[in-house]
Parts: sequence; C-alpha cells; structure tokens
Amino acid sequence: MTNLVNCSALELAEMVRARQISAEEILDETLTRIVEVDGRPGALDTAPAVDDEKKVHAFITHTEELARSQAQEVDAKIAKGEDAGLLAGVPFTVKDIFCVRGTPSTAASRILANFTAPYTATPVERLIAAGGVMLGKVNLDEFTYGSSSESSAFQPSPRNPWDLSKVPGGSSGGSAAAVAAGEGALSLGTDTAGSIRQPAAFCGVVGMKPTYGRVSRYGLIAFGSSLDCPGPIARNVRDAALMLQVIAGADRADATAATQAVPDYLREIERGVKGMRIGLSPDYFRITFPDPQSGEYVEQALPAHMQEAVWKAAELYRSMGAEIIENVPMPNTRFGIPVYFVISRVEAASNLHRFDGVKYGYRTKQAVADLNEMYRRSRGEGFGPQPKLRILMGMYVSAAQYSEQYYQRALKVRTLIRHDFENAFDPQGPYRLDALLTPTTPTTAFGMADVYGDSVMMQYADQLTVPANHAGVPGISIPAGFSSDGLPIGIQLLGPDFSEAQLLRVARAYEMATEKEEWREKKPSLLEGK
Repeated sequence: MTNLVNCSALELAEMVRARQISAEEILDETLTRIVEVDGRPGALDTAPAVDDEKKVHAFITHTEELARSQAQEVDAKIAKGEDAGLLAGVPFTVKDIFCVRGTPSTAASRILANFTAPYTATPVERLIAAGGVMLGKVNLDEFTYGSSSESSAFQPSPRNPWDLSKVPGGSSGGSAAAVAAGEGALSLGTDTAGSIRQPAAFCGVVGMKPTYGRVSRYGLIAFGSSLDCPGPIARNVRDAALMLQVIAGADRADATAATQAVPDYLREIERGVKGMRIGLSPDYFRITFPDPQSGEYVEQALPAHMQEAVWKAAELYRSMGAEIIENVPMPNTRFGIPVYFVISRVEAASNLHRFDGVKYGYRTKQAVADLNEMYRRSRGEGFGPQPKLRILMGMYVSAAQYSEQYYQRALKVRTLIRHDFENAFDPQGPYRLDALLTPTTPTTAFGMADVYGDSVMMQYADQLTVPANHAGVPGISIPAGFSSDGLPIGIQLLGPDFSEAQLLRVARAYEMATEKEEWREKKPSLLEGK
C-alpha cells in the first residue's frame, strides 16, 4: 500500500475522491507517524529530559477526536456521492496562534494557557469546510515573537527534523517541522517578518507569505496588525497553491481582507517561465547588522553556498527562457530590521494590552491590594521575556517625546522600502520584473540555544524576508538543495501585489526542473526507512 504520509495533499485528496483510500485510513497512518517521531507535546513547567533531543516536538495540542469526526464526515460524503471538498481527507496542523472553537488557543504563552476559543479563525474554518482534517495545534515562539520557536512557554520547543540539534526556525517552527516530518501534509502558519518563509527554508519545505489582506486575519491572535499574514506551509509548490486556493478571499469579519477575486492558482502553474523577467539584487546578497561588541554596523556578504543556490537557480531559469535582470537596486532592504524593531513593537504593545487577567486567560493567584496590582502581577507572571521586552520597547518608542524620532521615522522608511519594490515591478519602469529571486535566509538552521537570548541577532535571521512584510507584497520560499553539512537551503521569490499565481508558477518551474536531482531524494534522518 502507498505510504500515505509521504503523499502530497493533491494526491491524497484525489485518492479519497476516487474511493481508493478513506480519510480515516490517512488519519490513522498520520497519527502513527506522529507517535513515531514527535515525542511529548509542549507543556508548561516541564523539566528537560534526555529523550527530548531525539524527537521533533511539533505539537502543543493534539485534536485526535476532532480529526476522527472530520475524517468520518469526509468519508460519509464520499459514500453518498457528495462533494467532499478540495482537501478531502487531507491532514493538516494549525499554528497555535489561531483560535479554533473548543480547543486551547495558547499563542504558546502562559497567559493564554487556560483559554479555550469560543470561535474558529476564518482560514481554519475554510480548511475544515474544504474537507481538511485538523490533527492539532503546533508550537511557535510565544505570541510569534522570535525566529527559532525556542521562546515558547510550552516546552520542549520544536526541533528541526533534518538535524534535531538545530532549530526549525520561527515563529512558525512547529508548522514547518510537522510538514517536514510527515506529521500532516499541510500546516497553517503566519508571517510577520518571515515567520513562514524562514522556517520553511530551515526545514526544507515550501512556505508562502501572501499579499497582505489576501487571507483573512479573523481569529488570528495579533502580533503586528499591519504585518501579519496567514499562509500555507507544504512539501511542494502545488500543495501550497491548493491550500492558498482554499484559505484566500474576502471575509466580512475582517475589514482588512482584500475583496479582489481569487484566481485558480493551479490552472496555469506549469506554464513555465519563458518570457518572464526575473531579477537579482546585490542588496539581498549581504546583511547589515550591529556588531555585538562595538555596536557599529557591519556589512557582511552571505556565505558562498547561500549565494550559489540563487545563482544556480537563475541560470536554470535562464535556460528555461526567462530573462535574468541583474543588479536591481533594493537599497532600503538593509533598513528592514531596524524599521521592524520599531513598528512591530508599537503594534505588539498595543495588541498585548488586552491580556490583563480580567476578561480571560491567566490571572495571578497571589493576594492583591487593588486592580492595578492584579494587572501587574498577572502580566508579570503570565508573559515571558519576549512579550515584556516588546511592551517596554513599544511604549518607549511611541511615547510623545520619542514618536517623531523613532516611530514616525520608521513609518517613513517603510514607505521607502515599498518604493523599492514598486520600482522593481513597475511595468513601465527600468526593470519591469515579474519576480525577484533572492536567498530566503542569511544562513542555514542554527543550533538550539546558539542565538536564543540575543533578540537583536535573532531578528537578523529575517533580514531578507522582512522587507516583503513592510511592502505588503507576496513571497514564497522553496527548497534549493543542501549545505555541505546536510542542512536545507531555501531560495525566495518576491512579486508585486496579488501576484501569487505568478510566483507559484515560477516556483513550480524550478521544482519541475530539479525534480530528478539527487538532493530531491534526501529525507530527514529520523525518517529513514519510514
């Protein structure tokens, strides 16, 4: 019998609709894989164990009973000859930053550990309505604040299936790790500075940040409201397109959701890239960051293997008929992280005010003299270090005496970043790009605890992804081989507003052109023989 956990979402849905396999059989095999590779789910106040280093730990909450009922419903529809949906029987996981009715929705924070959502986020609702089977909620950085998933209050935090001593990236680390380990064909993540694309690159899977507003944010526990984008994580480009097809579209519950019609993302996905203009920018081949010792800004070229993956892809696109446009200037890319530090902290501080121990969530058990003390103790005990840092910084840079110096200036530079993209993609401009090709990350996955605790350097893992969030444009990360030490490398494609169909087409062309290459046969070591 086909090893179902290795099948694509498209293949699974087709087999279920053709009655070659049942949704329950897919569920059973996927649950077996989870038992084999995942280990204990993340929990509060747990002591580390030696065995933790041998498992993935993608999950916070398993929803096996719910998944069983959803699979049975799909099978019942198939038996009656009814349409079971685009995702008929496809198992998926949800980053635990989305509310799902009747389940713990924790944001990986102690302050929401006892919160059971009374409603379901629109993207999750759409996945279930399309016949998807929800396996559970997966781990992340607390409130999505981080790039390694280590800041979760629910430990053990996820590990990278390709090397369990490495991080899976963040904040959607649990989502990327689960997909890479075969614990569900799809996962719903969020991208605020690269939180889908960076872990996708680290874990050797496909991750897409749609145009801001393309997917509803209703039911998403907000971090940076002007930056957050829900999106798909999958093992291949066609599955990412399928998932985006389901979750994209207008939503009356979200005023920021775009009303622009959703195209058929799969219809022309294999048309190729002949005649397209694909750009390369030298500004994406280096990072600029503060030296930890001197505090001075340092410019550093990306490692050779990261650059080579992009150049190899460019030559491949050229051989397929695309025109490669070199030296596209994106001069404000280097300001993406400083601008993010300011804007995201202001928005995070505002969004975190709702967690006060009064209406829902964690409340201190200590005796308090008044309401203000109850607020302080509940928030002091309930929030981890990262939310506290963001509240303090956000309040500081938005204060009246500093707003012009920091926040207003950051907003102006954000506009300059947007102008870089408008210039690159302008059909009447000097470059007229259909897509910009870049590395996804400055490095491959770093070691557990290697960067955690240094919030500045942790943030610079997102320097190549965050400009797209500031500009609101879509981006996709796809696997592009491995480093000499066996870690996945990701490359990124960025495009103009609502060009998801075009980006998926470019990404699919690369996937098809490399499908017979030896590196495509590699599997994470813990999956060997499975």
